[in-house]
Amino acid sequence: FDRLRYVEVKHGRIAQLAFLGNIITRAGVHLPGNIDSAGDSFDSIPDGWAAVGAIPQAGLLQIVAFVGTLELFVMKDITGGEFVGDFRNGALDFGWDTFDEETKLTKRAVELNNGRAAMMGIL
Repeated sequence: FDRLRYVEVKHGRIAQLAFLGNIITRAGVHLPGNIDSAGDSFDSIPDGWAAVGAIPQAGLLQIVAFVGTLELFVMKDITGGEFVGDFRNGALDFGWDTFDEETKLTKRAVELNNGRAAMMGIL
């Protein structure tokens, strides 16, 4: 069960970021400047799945390499963590240790439900 919960939490977090990025770009907010040395601006990249075909191949390779690096070296479930999906790695806490147990359980349940909603929303 722990492995399934770990995967669900991790995919939920990724889906939340993807959904937020989708909403922001559809609202017309784009990074300033050019996406490549040829002068293509970030505004010229379409929204949604159409963006995958419009990004230059070298850019897609950079994205895959960055995500792979995060997957292999940074976002690892720590051994002996407080709960399954604890990616703090001793660096990021944001006051988690100051909450009581009931608040922690509530916040974890909210994150799990928001992740499930984002996984459906990004479809």
